[in-house]
Amino acid sequence: MIRLLDPVAALGRVTLTLVSVLGELGLFTASAIVGLLRPPFYPRNFSRAFAEIGFFSLPVVAMTAIFTGMVLALQTYTGFSRFAAQSAIPSVVVLSLTRELGPVLAGLMVAGRAGSAMAAEIGTMRVTDQIDALSTLATDPIRYLVTPRLLAGVIALPLLVLVADILGVAGGFLVATSRFGFSAADYLHNTQQYLHTADVTSGLIKSAVFGFTIALMGCFFGYRSRGGAQGVGSATTSAVVAASILILALDYLLTQAFFTA
Repeated sequence: MIRLLDPVAALGRVTLTLVSVLGELGLFTASAIVGLLRPPFYPRNFSRAFAEIGFFSLPVVAMTAIFTGMVLALQTYTGFSRFAAQSAIPSVVVLSLTRELGPVLAGLMVAGRAGSAMAAEIGTMRVTDQIDALSTLATDPIRYLVTPRLLAGVIALPLLVLVADILGVAGGFLVATSRFGFSAADYLHNTQQYLHTADVTSGLIKSAVFGFTIALMGCFFGYRSRGGAQGVGSATTSAVVAASILILALDYLLTQAFFTA
């Protein structure tokens, strides 16, 4: 009888742990958001986080966007040439990049680079008692460490996505004109004709949500890390995995909200 109840007990433990973590995450998020509304503010921490998330992530996001646009043009031409629909390539490239691939790929790159760095930095501060020292000095650790990073993520990632959209379209343009003989004027005309403001703004809204998610996961897992160097490594891995999964899940939910009746 006891053995029969073991799976039920295990399921109960997992459920309780999940509910506990979600509750802790909710309180953590609320505390960080409240820090945006009331002083003190820490502009130096914000500037440092903005540079880390935005400026230093620009090379990897730019390279990803360029090659994504080039590959997208290649693959689209391969498929559309079977139906004599090559003229639709510019619209497919620009819509795919602005609506989906730009925000998602930039988010995943930033999660792997900046999200892991946040988790490692805050996790190291936790295991070396630096966060406890902040509390001793009457400084709210969440407001000092987390709130500036959340704000930086919300602002920096849309700017990165805007650059990624431009470079991705440029990559598709280079392949289409140099390899497939497209007229530069016709390609740009078709791109402009099918691109609407809502396509760009939806991608920027997505990227702002992704930036918040990346910063939140990096800070949350770093803040609750325990157990020395091994705990910091585990927190870093968990932050990147959680942020990546949430980016894909939120992308589906936001796409459904924006583009379905």
